[in-house]
Amino acid sequence: MNDIAQNSRIPIYLTALALAALALAGAYIFWQHSPEADNGQVGQNARQASTAADAAVAAAGMSDAQRKATEALVRAYILDNPEIITEAVEILQQRETAKRLTSVQKEIATPFPGAESGNPKGDITIVEFTDYSCGFCRASVADVKRLLTDDPQIRLIYRELPILSPASREAAAWALAAARQGKHQAFHDAMFAAGPPNAQRIRAAASKAGLNLSAAENFVASAQAKREIESNLSIMQQVGFNGTPTFIIGDQILEGALGYEALKAAVKKARDQG
Repeated sequence: MNDIAQNSRIPIYLTALALAALALAGAYIFWQHSPEADNGQVGQNARQASTAADAAVAAAGMSDAQRKATEALVRAYILDNPEIITEAVEILQQRETAKRLTSVQKEIATPFPGAESGNPKGDITIVEFTDYSCGFCRASVADVKRLLTDDPQIRLIYRELPILSPASREAAAWALAAARQGKHQAFHDAMFAAGPPNAQRIRAAASKAGLNLSAAENFVASAQAKREIESNLSIMQQVGFNGTPTFIIGDQILEGALGYEALKAAVKKARDQG
């Protein structure tokens, strides 16, 4: 192989080596912080990165000295610019999130009948996973209401995710009963206004929302209510978030009491992305 041909292939190896190094570092960090972290997967990523680098060396026809020199250049660049690792990890996480969301997108976007608010034909859908025992959920109520008032093109889907206490699960079942009666928003607001749920507060919120209490009690004890709650818990595990409130807006998964401005920005981002 002449020097010109050989030198023209060196960038191929340089690029492959850099990508392999970034993939390995990003995969390691991502999997260590992922809820499904698996050391076996990290090892597999390492082997794949090594195989890719070896294949690039063979394609470039490089000597050991050239390989070592190129590896030194890549290492020096990464050490001088470590922020590219963070950027690579963020991109990897976004891609993994998009994959997980895609697998349950139809299920997420199909609300339990009546458990939604805003504009049913809006161009942006927000899915909020909430727990009536969650103080951060309670703190988000006003921000979500303001967002719906200011932006009439938002459709909001509520998903009950009772993970904090047995009373959470009871309140969630009553919220579903309220949805069946077309009064989910009224119960939602009354329950959060009442404070952490207990039997007395749940019933008071149901009365304030105007529920048929007898019909609601029957539904709360039904298999349908249990299935809906279990389905939401399963979605949480599949998508990979850990708490409430969690907002899914487009391909974004946002956890915690974000505040009005952050929610508004997430809606704009989703709208801009189409």
